[in-house]
Amino acid sequence: MNRDAMRVRLEEADRVWDVAIIGGGATGLGCAVDAASRGYDVLLLERSDFAKGTSSRSTKLVHGGVRYLQQGNFSLVLEALRERGLLQRNAPHLVSNLPFVVPNYEWWESPFYGVGLKLYDMMAGELGFGASRVLSEAETRERLPTIETEGLRGGVIYHDGQFDDARLAIALAQTAADQGATVINYAHVSGLLKDDDLIVGVEVEDVESGAIHRPKARVVINATGAFSDGVRRMDSADAQSIIQPSRGVHIVLERAFLPGSDAIMVPHTDDGRVVFMIPWNEHVVIGTTDTPVDTIPMEPIPSDEEIDWLLETSGHYLTRNPRRADVRATFAGIRPLVKSGGEDHTAALSRDHTVNVSKSGLVTIAGGKWTTYRKMAEDTIDCAMVIAQLPERPCGTRELHLHGHTPEAEPDADAVFAVYGSDGPALQRLIEERPGLAEPLHPDFDYVAAQVVWAVRHEMARTVEDVLARRLRVLFLDTRASIAMAPAVAALMAVELGCDSAWERQQVEALRAVAEPLLVT
Repeated sequence: MNRDAMRVRLEEADRVWDVAIIGGGATGLGCAVDAASRGYDVLLLERSDFAKGTSSRSTKLVHGGVRYLQQGNFSLVLEALRERGLLQRNAPHLVSNLPFVVPNYEWWESPFYGVGLKLYDMMAGELGFGASRVLSEAETRERLPTIETEGLRGGVIYHDGQFDDARLAIALAQTAADQGATVINYAHVSGLLKDDDLIVGVEVEDVESGAIHRPKARVVINATGAFSDGVRRMDSADAQSIIQPSRGVHIVLERAFLPGSDAIMVPHTDDGRVVFMIPWNEHVVIGTTDTPVDTIPMEPIPSDEEIDWLLETSGHYLTRNPRRADVRATFAGIRPLVKSGGEDHTAALSRDHTVNVSKSGLVTIAGGKWTTYRKMAEDTIDCAMVIAQLPERPCGTRELHLHGHTPEAEPDADAVFAVYGSDGPALQRLIEERPGLAEPLHPDFDYVAAQVVWAVRHEMARTVEDVLARRLRVLFLDTRASIAMAPAVAALMAVELGCDSAWERQQVEALRAVAEPLLVT
């Protein structure tokens, strides 16, 4: 992917796109892949970086949703389990099997969760990740060496999927580009173009150059997640809100708190929420809370109360109680839950998605979750195809391998460049050509300089934050380490982008401005 080449296409004044998509998160990128793979001419515009928002701030799970099984939402669970299996087949370099243990401290928990998770297995069918089973107390302690043993009766193990959310978003952008789509980050849609009250295109500002473009399109899709209502009000000032935003918060600890290969799932805390403790990238991610919010910032920040709640709750299940000083990173994401009647807190709202079409023809896709992005995109493009009277073409993404797919059954999860899949050998060749690029960026991480160069050349990274937050995941693994790495990353990027030392200083300060509010003291 090359932004300059993409931008040239945007400047073609006479071009009429079949589909214009606003939003470069999971949903928008999924729509771009679907539409382009059907042969439509696709333009995707993202005002910041791909997956800048919620799509890079998830719990890193590709899952059916045990919570929704408890709620009786079997259709959502069935769909999510099917999509989980398809995603693992189509992106094995980014999606892997993760065993979860539900520790049991009450006599009824083992049979209760054991039966429920057997149903979970049955619903997954041939796309299942592994069979669940009841664990003895000794087996539970063996699998979870740091589990709180006082009152422990045993556990239940089941299997779900884990992934790197921002890396999957980049793979989707690359897949869309491979299929012929034009995808552009740092392109802010500031208005909708209309003719006789029907939408015929968008007004977009190139954030980097300040240039204004007005590309025409047969249909415009609003895939902006938590910001969906803002785009709908560009279309109609009195559009009713359909989004109930909820903030999910995570803390990241060192690996010693959960040293095994299994995750912990607490299905029901004292206030009814679910907590996950997940090994990820040699760290432990703990989340998440569901907190209703009224405002939707671009940079959501966990509150002290949320951090303390996660620390206290996780301490109930670990032999070593984590403290604020143990927190290496925090991150929060705004979940775009679709409003429905009667629920008084967002933990009760479903992740079901909805496709809405306005009188002017704006197609809005809202709700859903990362796991079901492909089905959301299929439903959206099916609708857009009708609205725009495009040639009818079936969806083919069920079997479409994502960029980087490797023919092997499963890549080596320990390989340094595993997340790049089939692009890994090219990264190795880059290092062979310039041995200095094998230099680590930080003593605590395996990330090397070549990955920064690759991110600029092939993944449309434009800022230091793009690299440290989303191409590499350091901002969300160890915030202080990301601040320390920023100058070296800026220097490497400046050479690739042809920028000067003033740009380097500005980028380091910009990264610091994003990172420092996330530090826990």
